[in-house]
Amino acid sequence: MKWKLKQSNIIRISVGVLLLIALLAIPFFTPMQKYLSIPNDIVTFNNQSPIEVPGLGSNVQVSASDDNIQAIDSSEFYAEEPGSSELVYDVAGFPIKKVDLSVLDDIRVIPGGQSIGVNLHTQGVLVVGHHQVKGQNGKLSPGEEAEIKVGDVILEINGESIKEMEEVKPIVKEAGENGESLDVTIKRADETMETKLQPIKEDNEYKIGLYIRDSAAGIGTMTFHEPESDKYGALGHVISDMDTKRPIEIHDGTIVESSVNSIEKGNNGTPGEKQARFSTDKNEVGTITKNSPFGIFGELNDSLNQGSSYDEPMPVALSHEVEEGPAKILTVVEDEEVEEFDVEVVSSVPQKFPATKGMVIEITDPELLEATGGIVQGMSGSPIIQNGKIIGAVTHVFVNDPTSGYGVHIEWMLEEAGINVSNEEEQKAG
Repeated sequence: MKWKLKQSNIIRISVGVLLLIALLAIPFFTPMQKYLSIPNDIVTFNNQSPIEVPGLGSNVQVSASDDNIQAIDSSEFYAEEPGSSELVYDVAGFPIKKVDLSVLDDIRVIPGGQSIGVNLHTQGVLVVGHHQVKGQNGKLSPGEEAEIKVGDVILEINGESIKEMEEVKPIVKEAGENGESLDVTIKRADETMETKLQPIKEDNEYKIGLYIRDSAAGIGTMTFHEPESDKYGALGHVISDMDTKRPIEIHDGTIVESSVNSIEKGNNGTPGEKQARFSTDKNEVGTITKNSPFGIFGELNDSLNQGSSYDEPMPVALSHEVEEGPAKILTVVEDEEVEEFDVEVVSSVPQKFPATKGMVIEITDPELLEATGGIVQGMSGSPIIQNGKIIGAVTHVFVNDPTSGYGVHIEWMLEEAGINVSNEEEQKAG
């Protein structure tokens, strides 16, 4: 009896082990691998390249639930209009898999590559430092005493909006002469607060012990512009104040044409830099209305010197369409001429939500490596092109390897520019 029970337990354990092995082995069978490779949803653009779907073999049929989706063969479809649909996999008439298909409006933009001068005007005036003022009671900083911190933005003084540094001095003088304190409204991150600030007289002048700034300037690279709306995107990353290292909250700004006159090559540990000429008094070619983690955005009011063969609108690629492998970037290394250079997309992460570091790219073009050593400051925003589509923009260099750096996917820049990539609102309305 005991022998029979022991034999029964051995059989039960053996069967369990065999079932476990079979279960673990299933994903390694080719048919199961193909099945698991089928995505749950596919997003693509209208009137662009065919929609490719993984096939499961001749005995599995794929059909579309919408007449606007035309079959080219068993694994390729073509969308005639934007909208939502389903692709259905079936065997002998029995459905085994359904895939949600979203077809977006065709978006085409003109790639940039031009060097641009950037002029930003802050929202209010930015506090970038404190300094001591020598008064009757010794040295102190009135601004620091009022608990105003570096990085704060002064929005109002005594109820008056402050937009430029020149507006501060007469208000301080009047309050000092009247022996009054100042009611100051400041913005710190997302919080607005009030404080009182007492000017101190030093060398016959009333001072508040704060270093302030109301503008910033630099160079970057145009990424794209949409010819019908004149909306554009550039840089691919936020502009931060050089002293506070915090993103600049802008009131407005302008972009002007810029000319590259020299390049300081990058090497390990030290990023290089484009040296460019531009004048803040030069006719502006566009406005800046947004400074975001994905770049600067606004509208062009004049045409940029194209300087390249890429002067016609091009389709864009969503993040899941970007492939590891060869690509091109457009940028300026001398004067105003936009040139095309070889790069390699080392890695790309399909993203369903906005993120700034979607790609890693490596400069492979010998001519560009000779001229710059890799990615340099001022190259941010250079559009990346692959398979005839704009896929993103150069954003950051790796300090310890200037030949490589990050790129941002173009779809997030388009959304920041106000060019809708998704059709979520249309789907809700339907």
